[in-house]
Formats: sequence, structure tokens, C-alpha cells
Amino acid sequence: MSHIQKNTDLPSTMRALALLEPNDAIALSELSVPVPSPEGNELLIKVEYVGLNHGDANFAKQGFCKWSYPHILGHDAVGVVIHANKGVFPGVGARVVWHASLGDQGVLSEYTTVPNYAVSVVPDIVSPCDAATLPCSGMTALIALDKLQLSEGDSLFIDAGAGGVGQFAIQFAKQRGATVFTTASKHNHKLLKQLGADVVFDYKDPKLEDKIRRELGPQGFDAVLDCIGGDTTIRNVELMRFCGHIACLNELPKFEQELMFRRAPNIGIVSLGGAWLANSLCAQQRLSFMGNLLLDNAARGEIKLPQIHAVDFTAEAVSAALNKQLAGGLTGKQVVQVSG
Repeated sequence: MSHIQKNTDLPSTMRALALLEPNDAIALSELSVPVPSPEGNELLIKVEYVGLNHGDANFAKQGFCKWSYPHILGHDAVGVVIHANKGVFPGVGARVVWHASLGDQGVLSEYTTVPNYAVSVVPDIVSPCDAATLPCSGMTALIALDKLQLSEGDSLFIDAGAGGVGQFAIQFAKQRGATVFTTASKHNHKLLKQLGADVVFDYKDPKLEDKIRRELGPQGFDAVLDCIGGDTTIRNVELMRFCGHIACLNELPKFEQELMFRRAPNIGIVSLGGAWLANSLCAQQRLSFMGNLLLDNAARGEIKLPQIHAVDFTAEAVSAALNKQLAGGLTGKQVVQVSG
């Protein structure tokens, strides 16, 4: 008999917010489902907070090829270990944060399991709610900057700097000595300057490209973090120097042949979920290493965390929050308090 079965304090079922099928309204349902049992090196976690992401909302509308339904949403979680098999670290009582597998059931539930090698232990100085803002946005920014191979003095252009990824990317790019250009709504310019951006453009400006070229000069950007995709990616390649680097968070558009030869961009695709989909233990462990780096920077005050917008753990509240993710104009991070 397992420890889970012996633990009389642990219920046999739990609340979970699930997608019955993909739908444009992102309608969710509250379900009662069995509490999972950890196996091998898995930890059983009591979930405290879940950070919501743009990807959660997109997949709720479109579905994902690896999902079965009902599907529990959510990938960024913070919680407390309530069961770990003998010899498995971290042990019971540790508070951990992680980015969950894209292909498996998500974390918008009272309990969940996760392999121990993919989590990071949250230091006491970092609140669990703050920690929930870190995984997807922070790890994506770190992976993107690694793909861009930034050197001190490089010019970097970040689309949508006020988004979660953009805010972390600005700060870590400045740590690496880059000169950072970015775009945002006018009301977010002050925030991005405080985070370290050297030049901020109004993304709605009809003369945006002309103003970028005038500010940058004829050489083009050394690197671009492309957060939006589509026609914006094509524009960003035009703004790069010959053989510059671009890291893309979305699917690539169809490029004109002439543009590809004229710019010869080094294109990197950023896939946080690929660590799980490729079944790469090394990549999954790297999630833990990046989590440690983010937590260390947060604990030392080296990075400013996004403003938090609290969301109730109900189907209606989370549905509304996910729709906000897609509506645009959201600055900061929406975080669901599941327990605690």
C-alpha cells in the first residue's frame, strides 16, 4: 500500500479546471477528479498558485495535438511537496516552482505530480505568488537570449517589450551588456525604461519603421527577439543586419526568397514545451537550472517581477482571465490562487 493511500488527510478526489473541448469562448468546467499518485521520482504537490500565459489561452481555443479531453489547463505552478518517495529530493515540505509538460494534463488543480528533476526550490525570501510569475516568461526569455548569442555592445530589438517575456528579456539582455530597443504602448514606456530599455517606440506609430531606422542607423540590429510572429517577423528580418540572429516565439511566416538571401538571418525557434515533447531529460533538467537562476535573481533583487493580477480559482474567473490574455493591452501577470 502506497503512502498516498495511507494518508488519511489527503482526499481521494480534487477540484480541477478543465477544457471539455477547444472552444472560442474558452469556456471551462470545474471537475472532481482523482488525486494523482506519484511514481518513481515524481513528487506529489499541493498546488498553491498557477501563473497564466498567452499560450494557455491560445491552446484553449485551438487545442493541442497531444491532448485528450477533458484537459486540465495551466503550465506554471508553485506548490508544496506533500509526498516524495524515499531518497527523492526535494522532500516533503519544500516549496517548488516548475513549468509543466505541454503534452500532459496541466496544473490548474488542487494536486498534481511532477518529476523531481524539473522543479526548483523556492527560497523563503521569494513569495510563492511572485514565483508563479517566473517559469514560462522567464525561461522563454533566457532560452531566446541564448539562441541570439548576445555579446556586450550588441543591439537587440524586442517586440512587445511590456509582455511577460519582453520584461524579463530586457533585464537579462542588459545584464549581458546589450543595447535594447523595444516597442510598447505609450503608457508602458516609463516601465520599460525602468527595466533598462535604452529606446522604446510606440508600437502603434504609423512611422515606426522609419523611426527605428533613424534611431539605429544603417547597420541594422545584431539580434531580434520576435514575440509576435506573422508579418511582424518579416518586418523584423528587414531591420536586421546581414547574418544577424532572430529568435522566434511563434510559427514562421513565408519569406520572400530575395529577403532570405539579402539578410541571411540565423533563425532560432524558441520552444519551452519541446523539453517535454522531445522527451529530453537534459532539456527538462535545464528547466530546473533556469528556474534556479530566475529565483536567485529575484531573491537578490537583480530583476523586477511583473505586476500581479489575482485570479480566483473558478472556471468563470480563469476563463475571463484567459480571454484577457488574448485581448491585448495586459501588462503584468495573471496568477490564480489555488490554495494557501
